[in-house]
Amino acid sequence: MRPILELRDVHRTYRIGESTVHALRGVSLIVEQGEFIAIMGASGSGKSSLLHILGLLDNPDKGEYRILGNNVNTLSGDEQAGLRNNVAGFVFQQFHLLRRMTIVDNVRLPHIYSGLKGDFRQEAARRLALVGLEKRIDHTPNQLSGGEQQRVAIARALVRDPLLIFADEPTGNLDTKNSYEIMKILKGLHEQGKTIIMVTHETDIAAYAERVITMRDGTIVTDERRESPERKSIPAETARFDLHAGGRRTLLQSGRFAVFMAQAFQSILSNKVRSLLSVLGILVGVASVIAMMALGEGAKAAMQQQLKSMGSNLLSVRGGSAKIRGAASGAGAVTRFTVKDVEAIASLGSLVKNATGVVSGSGQTVFENKNWNTNLEGAGYDYGVMRSAIPTIGRWFSREELQKREKVAIIGVTVAKELFGTGNPIGRTIKINRINFKVIGIAPVKGFSGPRDEDDIVIIPLTTAMYRVLGKDYLSGIFVEARQSSGIERTKNTISELIRKRHRLHHDDDSFNIRDMTEIQKMLTSTTETMSMLLGSIAAISLLVGGIGIMNIMLVSVTERTREIGLRKAIGARKNDIMLQFLVESVGLTISGGVIGIMIGIGVSLLLSLFAGWAVKTSIFSVVLATVFSVITGLFFGLWPARKAAELNPVEALRYE
Repeated sequence: MRPILELRDVHRTYRIGESTVHALRGVSLIVEQGEFIAIMGASGSGKSSLLHILGLLDNPDKGEYRILGNNVNTLSGDEQAGLRNNVAGFVFQQFHLLRRMTIVDNVRLPHIYSGLKGDFRQEAARRLALVGLEKRIDHTPNQLSGGEQQRVAIARALVRDPLLIFADEPTGNLDTKNSYEIMKILKGLHEQGKTIIMVTHETDIAAYAERVITMRDGTIVTDERRESPERKSIPAETARFDLHAGGRRTLLQSGRFAVFMAQAFQSILSNKVRSLLSVLGILVGVASVIAMMALGEGAKAAMQQQLKSMGSNLLSVRGGSAKIRGAASGAGAVTRFTVKDVEAIASLGSLVKNATGVVSGSGQTVFENKNWNTNLEGAGYDYGVMRSAIPTIGRWFSREELQKREKVAIIGVTVAKELFGTGNPIGRTIKINRINFKVIGIAPVKGFSGPRDEDDIVIIPLTTAMYRVLGKDYLSGIFVEARQSSGIERTKNTISELIRKRHRLHHDDDSFNIRDMTEIQKMLTSTTETMSMLLGSIAAISLLVGGIGIMNIMLVSVTERTREIGLRKAIGARKNDIMLQFLVESVGLTISGGVIGIMIGIGVSLLLSLFAGWAVKTSIFSVVLATVFSVITGLFFGLWPARKAAELNPVEALRYE
């Protein structure tokens, strides 16, 4: 019969600081199917190193290792992990049970990495029944005695029905009674045909084995066989065995991702305070993203409303130099515009859609015992459409009222509030500079433009303002609406030439200016976008800081759970399994922080709107963006700790103190 295991001239050397330790020196060994072998020796004799190589937890520096005649030295780490999962079961001196899991979940853990479908809870329960723990399947390891924990470890070793069981000092941490119970279980498994290789330093424990190998200084000094009773035999050639099992499994097969998610949240909830502190940075970052973007969107919406009130494709023609904002620089330095100029500009039909004159001043408004100083604006009929000033309540004045110089007024919401409070002003009579006017409408809300309140205004017909209230025979300015935004520059030049011709001005005369309102719109839009980017950058920095915090916590978690990583690798976890486990935890932390941050961010936005009066607008886009950022942050900052965990050597991880 072909041997199940075979070592040929195996050497293993470790580097500890500046010292070199020769753990194995040319060890050769053959293990037959169904043997019960005890490996003995003093501390440092190499017995544990030999067991680790036999169990595929470590690789020799030199020599050959074969399982069922197949050379396993050439297998990749993932292929060796798959082989461990399929053919080996491990029982450790320290038990290596995961404290946050129930014992039934501990026992079925190897099945997560098997690539088989199912939850295998019933299978795990049967194995626990085999070791006498069927009534305690929902207990955690902390609720069990040392002997019971070791029995759980044996059940875990058996759950995949392995060809080989490797036991490293299985009774080292147990009293005599529990040691006897554990050895009784192992002896029974041997009698059923299992191949057992056990490391021990106790002679009475080694007496249970039928073959005792003694080691000293990395070599086998004795190999004694004893007669044993008949036992069942499982032909190794027909046993379940796949040399390349580690390389043929997809990352998300058999619902392992869902299992990893459940385990990740178990880990997060088992360290509530640390988890809360670690997600605090992400929480603040996401809340900042939501609040800042809400502020930016609110400011943008307010700005768009203000831009809308300016009108589209609008030109403003004013007297005086553009550089000195209309202040006279000498005699005749300011061009005085008239209604005839408006008519001449409006006649440029191919370029101009609308044109209207305006005259500005101040007015004292009075209603009953209330009075208010406000801005007075006389406007032409087309002003309402051009400047988006058509009343939302009431109406705009008619052409006939403009022609007859009627005393009608449209008041802004600020004036309405100061004079009428919550009352309806429509149809009421107010005095403007001691002249009675009938209120026919309330102008749309426009908000503030810099320090000026655009709603603190009274609009009256242009002719009424010029000849009945302000006593002016010239206009303060002219608004012109170009037919096309692409033709604004040409329209500006044409109007400029027309004005110079009508007022007999030289080309270098700087007594009037034409301002393109679309340039102001572009400037305001650019300012808003810059502010949004600035706010977003501040929030992104918060997310970055939070991500670094997550990475630090995950690195600490890797260090704390080094033994757990070693255990997972010993029972068949591949590198991708370990990486996925820690990435899921990292993303779980960031998403948890992200969800809380989204709620806080929305709450902060509402508070800013309610108490500070700021314009805020929370968008679905900002919520989605914050969520996506949380996931990306978890992946990015969890990748390094996950890779570090995946690269750990199983033996070194299990020995970590």
